[in-house]
Amino acid sequence: MVKKAMKSAKESNQERLEKVLKARQLALKMISNVTYGYTAAGFSGRMPCAQLADTIVQTGICTLEAAVRLIEGRSDWNANVVYGDTDSVFVLLKGRSKADAFRIGQEIADTVTVSNPKPVTLKLEKVYMGCVLVSKKRYVGYKYESPAQDVGVIESKGIETVRRDSCGVVQNAMQSSLQTLFTSCDLSKVKVGLEKYWLQILENRVPLKDFVFAKEVRLGTYTNGSAPPAALVSTKAMGKDPRAEPRYAERVPYIVVNGPPGARLVDLVVSPNDFFDKRMRYSVNYHYYIDKQVRHLDDARL
Repeated sequence: MVKKAMKSAKESNQERLEKVLKARQLALKMISNVTYGYTAAGFSGRMPCAQLADTIVQTGICTLEAAVRLIEGRSDWNANVVYGDTDSVFVLLKGRSKADAFRIGQEIADTVTVSNPKPVTLKLEKVYMGCVLVSKKRYVGYKYESPAQDVGVIESKGIETVRRDSCGVVQNAMQSSLQTLFTSCDLSKVKVGLEKYWLQILENRVPLKDFVFAKEVRLGTYTNGSAPPAALVSTKAMGKDPRAEPRYAERVPYIVVNGPPGARLVDLVVSPNDFFDKRMRYSVNYHYYIDKQVRHLDDARL
């Protein structure tokens, strides 16, 4: 009900109402999550009740499994569920057109809704005409939200294009590769696009900000020799100024620079401030970004 109201408010450009409804949706989610969290906690929790928590989980599992059986049991749909998580299912309709996908998808949503007690409802949210499932909660697809939509939109969940600990070089390469892949379905064009981007990197035609990583630091939790690059950058900064100590889980930026052959990654990282202060001394390690980030990433995905 809140989701429907949010969609209506967005379509009618009622920004204030949309914000209120978003806050209401967040409040409902918080109440549900906190109730589950409190009851699932052990004897040290505020209101432990393992039976209630287990029932919540099992109800969700049973609902999802019943939906999968129903969807795959209909021969006229010829559908396969390729992914399911908590309250959603990804259904593969191999060889169907966009119009067929929306029609069958709506039939599936209506049938599953009727098979469940109210207010359980399955809604057809979108059709992916091209999708890459990486792992649980990590996927990307070329999204269409209605049969009349002519141009798809890339939607990413949990992958490098939307992860905050990635850098701009990786995000740009991945986004461009996915756009080419979904629009052309031709891996050779993806390869050509990547080679052009690598050339731009090597010719120093990519903004410096795109080479900056920003990763969380949790000082005091690392064993000897296991500190990640961002933690070492923080330690160096604290050596110059104790007030530079980052907050717990704060994101610390750094750049990978060139160094002697065989040097460890942790010996090749500097903060952006140090890089600019000593620009004549440091240079960006372009080959690291191409070989260890962009090329390695696209090889793994494609």
